[in-house]
Amino acid sequence: MTEPSSNPGKPGPPSLTARNPAGHRYLALFLPFLPTEILRASGRVPGSDGPDSPPLVLTEMQRGAMRLAAIDARGLALGLRPGMALADARARLPGLLVHPADPAREAAMLSAMAADSERFTPMVALDPPHGLMLDITGCAHLFGGEAGLMRQIRRRFRQRGYAPVLALAPTPDAARALARFGGADCLSAMAAETRPLPVAALEAGEDVLLALNRAGLKDIAALEACPPGVLAARFGAGLVTKLRRVLGQDNARITPLRPLPECLAERHFPEPLLALDAVLALVKRLAGDLAGLLEARGEGGRRFELSLFRSDGRVQRLVVETGHACRDPEAIERLFALRIETLADPLDPGFGFDSIRLSVLASEMFGAVQPDFDGHRLEDLALEALIDRLSTRFGATRVLRAEAEDTHDPVRAARFVPAQRQAAPSSWPEPEPGEGPRRPIRLFDPPQAIEALAEVPDGPPLRFRWRRVLHEVARAEGPERIAPEWWRVEAGTLARDYYRIEDSQGRRFWVFRQGFYGQSGQPPRWFLHGLFA
Repeated sequence: MTEPSSNPGKPGPPSLTARNPAGHRYLALFLPFLPTEILRASGRVPGSDGPDSPPLVLTEMQRGAMRLAAIDARGLALGLRPGMALADARARLPGLLVHPADPAREAAMLSAMAADSERFTPMVALDPPHGLMLDITGCAHLFGGEAGLMRQIRRRFRQRGYAPVLALAPTPDAARALARFGGADCLSAMAAETRPLPVAALEAGEDVLLALNRAGLKDIAALEACPPGVLAARFGAGLVTKLRRVLGQDNARITPLRPLPECLAERHFPEPLLALDAVLALVKRLAGDLAGLLEARGEGGRRFELSLFRSDGRVQRLVVETGHACRDPEAIERLFALRIETLADPLDPGFGFDSIRLSVLASEMFGAVQPDFDGHRLEDLALEALIDRLSTRFGATRVLRAEAEDTHDPVRAARFVPAQRQAAPSSWPEPEPGEGPRRPIRLFDPPQAIEALAEVPDGPPLRFRWRRVLHEVARAEGPERIAPEWWRVEAGTLARDYYRIEDSQGRRFWVFRQGFYGQSGQPPRWFLHGLFA
């Protein structure tokens, strides 16, 4: 994280954020009227913004009747409640504005809000219904303290037409209880503010709440005064655990929507950044700052993510990978430049980016590079850099290399994997000194049928015809019998006898006979499987 820059042309120093498990602070953000606010913000409800406009409600089918699924603040003030039948609501307010509920749209909007809220902290989680939970530990001072952070979040949401309720507390449960049952924003230094809350803040279920009210336990303070053993025996251990969390005595960590990066660096701007060239220049600076942190840890990055936070709330993310540990700022900048060039949908800054973050999603130990006397190590590094650029431009699944498989079947002896993947220890068979390879480098898939004539039934061919050309065999070596793998064998699969042969013109082939004479009702067939260079 970083403090906002005072000069948009010269961003301030970046921040390097690491995980800090001590002294957690959580901010709960609750949007009680999110479904109706989404409709109003979209402009699909004309005439609903005036002071005398009728309430807006969303409906869905429940228990065989059309009922209110969500209402706005005006409807709540006039006595409407979720779950009320639409007919009863219209009887009270004939001019009611009615629209169908759309849970998928609400979920998508909440996810977009969570992504935009990552500009304040990378620890953001959904808090349904209609809420977010932010772990702001170690972040508040970058935005003018906790009060300043709350002001910025509140202003950002209100500019987009939403009225959030915010609460800060040492535990997620305490912050959620204050935001949803406190009735107003709460900047809590301790969780003691939760004691006056009603027992409904425990969200323990209707039957438990009814039993607590019948016992005269109306608020959290009354429950706190009861012996934990008595509460556990009467209402279950879950209620006691929830009470401790709401009181700030037990911390249940949140699970962020996105895994935390290994490290990150970011910049905030008081004026949005529009030029893509400036974005790439900033990427290089952020990569340089990350390089210092990675160097101190003896590591290099393998996967980098660039997050571009637009001023309108949209977040664009770009990811590049390297085939080896990297902390070279210029190389990282080039990869992101290639990534931007190859986007199917060009990068659109909109009204500008007001926050940019570069994260290391995966890292590994970084070994010092020492050139060999023959310079091969430098050539290897140049090849790795080329593979990174090609993979970024065309996609990792389109730049492949062969990798040996532990099998005797030539069809499965190799597989193609992304070239950026770490190479496994080589298990390719080495030829004998002075001998050529025992198998061709490339095989025909599928093997090509040939017509062959052998001197004896189970011997090598004397001549064969391939692609209408007759080849006289001058030399032959074999057979190399290869049986199918027993755990992969299928009905009708036969063993193969392979021969390395050379014709009278010096051309070399790898052929095989499938099956044996007398093994089945049909004679064995000959195939050409590959050519030797």
